[in-house]
Amino acid sequence: MDAFIATAEKKVLVEIVKLSQKRGMKGNKGDWKQFLNIYDKKFGASLSDPGKRSNDVLTAYLKTFDKEDDLKVLAKVVQCHSNRQAVDQLLKTFPENESPEQTLVRSTLEHPQYPLDYSFPSHEQDWVVSKRGKKSKATISNGMVAVDCEMVLCEDGSEALVKVCVVDENLQVKLDELVNPRKKVADYRTEITGVSASDLDRVTCTLADIQKRLKKLLSGETILVGHSLCNDLQALKIDHARVIDTAYIFKYSDGPIFRKPSLNNLCKSVLGYEVRKPGSPHNCLDDACAAMKLVLAKIKREIGDIIPPVQEDVCEVNMAKLLLHRIPITVPSEELHNAIPGNYTIEVKQPSVKAQGDKYSAFAIFKNPQEADQAYVKVQGNKEKDSSGRPQKLISFKLSKGIFTDLYVRKMAQDDSCAQVSSKRALEVEENSGVHKKQKTDQNIEEEMVADLSQCCDHLKEIERLKQEQQKVSEQCCDHLKEIEGLKQQLKNKEFEISTLNKIVSKYQGGKKKVK
Repeated sequence: MDAFIATAEKKVLVEIVKLSQKRGMKGNKGDWKQFLNIYDKKFGASLSDPGKRSNDVLTAYLKTFDKEDDLKVLAKVVQCHSNRQAVDQLLKTFPENESPEQTLVRSTLEHPQYPLDYSFPSHEQDWVVSKRGKKSKATISNGMVAVDCEMVLCEDGSEALVKVCVVDENLQVKLDELVNPRKKVADYRTEITGVSASDLDRVTCTLADIQKRLKKLLSGETILVGHSLCNDLQALKIDHARVIDTAYIFKYSDGPIFRKPSLNNLCKSVLGYEVRKPGSPHNCLDDACAAMKLVLAKIKREIGDIIPPVQEDVCEVNMAKLLLHRIPITVPSEELHNAIPGNYTIEVKQPSVKAQGDKYSAFAIFKNPQEADQAYVKVQGNKEKDSSGRPQKLISFKLSKGIFTDLYVRKMAQDDSCAQVSSKRALEVEENSGVHKKQKTDQNIEEEMVADLSQCCDHLKEIERLKQEQQKVSEQCCDHLKEIEGLKQQLKNKEFEISTLNKIVSKYQGGKKKVK
């Protein structure tokens, strides 16, 4: 890490220092301002803006961190920046006239969340890193295979691979195997994975066997396709550069860039069918085929990047809940009553197949939606939004043992859900009162249409005149508007990068408190 810090650009060093300030991190010479008072006798902390300090000062401060947990946090941040640099280098190898497949690879690599999601510990012994070939830009492979995996939760808190499926561009099965996890399993998650203990009784195939077979399939710089592919690569312990992640190349028309559509929602919106019915277990083969079909449809230009928003009906019963998630497994559920105010009961949620083994989730169930909303407002924490745009807060609270721990408190729906519920109720009242529009007679409707048309005729000329004036103004302001929109997008991306870095730090600080 010292080598990276010594050669890093100033903007990277400034970002890391600001992050340490926000998290209250301290080195062996104190926090940022305390360090400045010691290091710089002339200006001290009076010039505390990291952006106005030299690289030497920023580097000296970052080198004061010597605790193992702090170094892990900084190493993770540094790794994310290294990933960004590696992506930039990889993109330079792309030919000027990109194929549709290469364009989708670029879209994945340039996604703001890629450096975080695809930040793997590939230096570890049991990881496999696919080697880049020595082909010229003109002969880069466009071949693709799609993969999907299922994982179980092991007793040591980790997740292990139990099934993997791979299909090619023709949806021909190249790999369909159960895998022996070689660990004691705590939860097979059969209702999700479709795999039970008896299914693995005589299975001898290991992770190493799968890695060897996949390495052959990925030779020649083959493109690997998948949905939230980072999870599958993490389970496979394979680091492959040329990937297409279908969770990245599509986005909702009404959501932030980091809101990822689910595979099922994508298939309903894009391909016109559901991968699975609600409550049904995952099917590796179906999911791998679905990811490949989405990519093929996009390559054939049958679809665009934007998909319509998914309207989820949230019943009033669920609106009376708050979701507590990313709770360390060392925190007993009884202690969760200290996390948020109010009168409620705790219901521990069953872990999902993608859930991290050292965390769990629970519902705080209130008497009504109003009490749940009041409790969310009162709780203190950093405001964020989850991948579906629902508001949540990262909070810290004290356990009975005297130590602090972190978790997320999330609403069950977006902020406008209450308005939607009110609208539905208003419609119900209107229907029950007997004045619904559909109950009007044809004569009344015709009279209203005539009146409306009469008013519209009077306004058409005025509207046309205003349009002409607006066009003149638009032509004058066009350049400024483009510049403003560009700056807005840069700001959104920067805010998202800061949010992801905060999550990294919270994860490792949570691990630190757990160790204590």
